[in-house]
Amino acid sequence: MNQERIKQSAGILAINRVRNQTIEGLPEECRPVDLQEAYAVQDQLHALLDEAGYGKKVGYKIGCTTPIMQEFLGIHSPCIGGIYNTATNYISVSAKLDNFARPGVECELAAFIGNDLVPHKNGSKFTRKSVAPAVQAVFSAIEIVDDRWIDYKKVDTPSLIADDFFGSGIVLSKPIPSKDAPDLSKTRGRMTINGEQAGEGATGEILGHPYEALAWLANSLAERNQYLKSGEIVMLGSIVETHWVKRNDEIAVEIDGIGGALVKFI
Repeated sequence: MNQERIKQSAGILAINRVRNQTIEGLPEECRPVDLQEAYAVQDQLHALLDEAGYGKKVGYKIGCTTPIMQEFLGIHSPCIGGIYNTATNYISVSAKLDNFARPGVECELAAFIGNDLVPHKNGSKFTRKSVAPAVQAVFSAIEIVDDRWIDYKKVDTPSLIADDFFGSGIVLSKPIPSKDAPDLSKTRGRMTINGEQAGEGATGEILGHPYEALAWLANSLAERNQYLKSGEIVMLGSIVETHWVKRNDEIAVEIDGIGGALVKFI
């Protein structure tokens, strides 16, 4: 797909996002055919949304890092989306249901990056051990996803990635310094909706350890001549299945030893 087609594809997705609409899919001539094209469209989408005043990218979300989400979506490898400053919230927030096409919620662990993760000059890969010192703090988090497709099950994976892989917003708990965090290989978390438990899982289900997901992201960005920067937030993946929500639903998440966050849809 040439640069003009990439711009056309990103333009369709940007208009759809700003107008809060759903579409059946991208036109075939504008549809990314592989991951390289998908992330090229995504980068262009971020630029267009920034220009439109929708928000600036302040980090990343990683989707499909746990077995439960891979099974739920039928996608068996991680995918990247953007996080925007205008959709980053803390502790507790009300969200207008009408600002979404079809919102859903997930329980996640998030990381605050304290140091740049610049690719190694010798080409060596990032590892769980090498990225750990860059994590300044961790959060419990709610990811608010948005299904902007008429039937996402019929949409190809590159198109889903081009549109930020359902990304829409986040609610973060109070940060916990990484040095004070519990053992992330086995810490458990849960999500409730209107006081009823809607899912539970372990942070160790995120590629075996959440920092494995962070290393995967750092390596994926390096392949595109990009890198994680100090001050960015990374959503590392959901430990529960996505739940679609309705007006007046109140969602709370908590990860043991880290904290909780809450969102109510009004």
